[in-house]
Amino acid sequence: MKIYINGETTTLPKTSTKMSIQQVLAIVLADNEQTQSFALALNGEFVGRDHYHATQVSNHDRIDLLFPIVGG
Repeated sequence: MKIYINGETTTLPKTSTKMSIQQVLAIVLADNEQTQSFALALNGEFVGRDHYHATQVSNHDRIDLLFPIVGG
């Protein structure tokens, strides 16, 4: 399955045609990134963290991850 994360193409295991956002994040984010605060949009629609396990990602979907920038 091919998806786009922050505009970059990401290829996920071929055995999957659909995965939850939670499963995708476990594959593409480093451990320390998974525990950070961030906002997520799937195809331009905000998805709350409580819905990651139930929201399905399909081939060619777009995920945008927005991490806060700290500084003054």
